[in-house]
Amino acid sequence: MSKERKMLVEMLKVEGIIKSEFVEEAFLNVPREYFVPEHLKMYAYNDTPLPIGYGQTISAPHMVAIMTEELNVKPGDRVLEIGTGSGYQAAILAHIVSKKGYGHVYTIERIPQLAKKAIVNIANARPDLLDFVTVVVGDGSRGLEMFQPFDKIIVTAAAPRIPEPLIQQLKPGGTMVIPVGDRWEQVLQVVIKNDKGYIKIRDSIACIFVPLIGQYGWRNEYDYT
Repeated sequence: MSKERKMLVEMLKVEGIIKSEFVEEAFLNVPREYFVPEHLKMYAYNDTPLPIGYGQTISAPHMVAIMTEELNVKPGDRVLEIGTGSGYQAAILAHIVSKKGYGHVYTIERIPQLAKKAIVNIANARPDLLDFVTVVVGDGSRGLEMFQPFDKIIVTAAAPRIPEPLIQQLKPGGTMVIPVGDRWEQVLQVVIKNDKGYIKIRDSIACIFVPLIGQYGWRNEYDYT
């Protein structure tokens, strides 16, 4: 499906969504078809989200590209991802951070079955990236204190507010991207922590994500408060 992958990348470039060589190269070298269910592989390069089971989705390619560009991830970065899902976003990030032979992506998934499947997906798609990805099962809203601080943090689930632990675990000079809003619509926010630890927040685009469930997110699937 490399032809379809190249066509998708060209479309995202023409639309001004893919801007950097790092993101373009990652999209060309991480095959999305390994990260979608078998019966949906024919739609792998449609620019649309797809269900991956357990009420979760793999984000549309344009959203993955937008978030990766906004994150401004660089080779050698230590990145925390909240919401592993199928593992596609983690693989995209790992391709970029690993270019210097180091850097790492720590990714948290609350659903054990998805976490296990994400590892299999990465192993099938790009086994060379496994050394640069650690998948953890847990409450992503609490971050991953044992591996802090992080150069970059990306949250692929919608939060009612920016979780305080994630702000604390972001390194001075670091960037976080996170969808914030209610259960039906959010705004992708870009959070910059300066060298003195002060936070600046910029709104990017409107978006719709599955909810961030956890101590500093929504209490449960049915929490609409």
